[in-house]
Amino acid sequence: MFKTARLRRGIVASPGCRLPGAPRDDAATRGKSDPIAKAYRMTRPEPTYTPPAGYHFLTPFYDRGVAWTTRERRWREQLVRHMALTGADILLDVGAGTGNLAVLVDRQGSGARYLGVDPDGAALAIARAKTYESPSKTEFRTGHFTAESVRDWPVPNKVALCLVLHQVGLEEKARLLRECWKCLPDGGELYVADYGEQTGLMRLLFRLTIQLLDGRTDTQPNADGLVPVLVREAGFRNVREIERFRTITGSISIIAAHKAGAPRPV
Repeated sequence: MFKTARLRRGIVASPGCRLPGAPRDDAATRGKSDPIAKAYRMTRPEPTYTPPAGYHFLTPFYDRGVAWTTRERRWREQLVRHMALTGADILLDVGAGTGNLAVLVDRQGSGARYLGVDPDGAALAIARAKTYESPSKTEFRTGHFTAESVRDWPVPNKVALCLVLHQVGLEEKARLLRECWKCLPDGGELYVADYGEQTGLMRLLFRLTIQLLDGRTDTQPNADGLVPVLVREAGFRNVREIERFRTITGSISIIAAHKAGAPRPV
């Protein structure tokens, strides 16, 4: 959750080879499941949804905590910059939480329409209060995200997931990404900002902070670099890490991808 801005990079791995956390050549991986991800699915139980700060009673303190521990403003600003929103864009924020991305999008003044969905009603109450007087087109919905659950909304051409995937089990990570794929049109864009592969000091800090708060079961796949693999398995193409931020709770990565016209791998 906090970040020290640094290390912008587009990762490209050799065909047929996957370094943990690094995207592989699409031709080598198209339609194939990653054996490491399969092993996780067979050995890891699926816990319930984790609220933003780890526990429901901490939700009112989430904004202050994430701002201090992840340097949130820096990576969120960079995320919005990479999304390059315009007035023609419709952004769907999956796991909108307390509305921090909505506030930043509104502040940017692009005129993009913002739609946010989250299962945590207490967090969304905070989000609605923050954006109550917002002149922009902002809307929130409480509930677990599926493509069907937002079918009555305008079709988004960009989807964001911020600090969501490390808080849910492996199968739920995969499900959320598949649902994102389903709700996007061809050419639509996905942006994930979350804890990615952790190495060296970042892995130690991640263990001492995020994994103590959110547990190891949900967070370890992120630390082992499986998020780009899951994004690719969901059917997205051109999966790449475009920026990484070192923080006192581990490194946060921004991963970008797009939906091509090819069928999603089963």
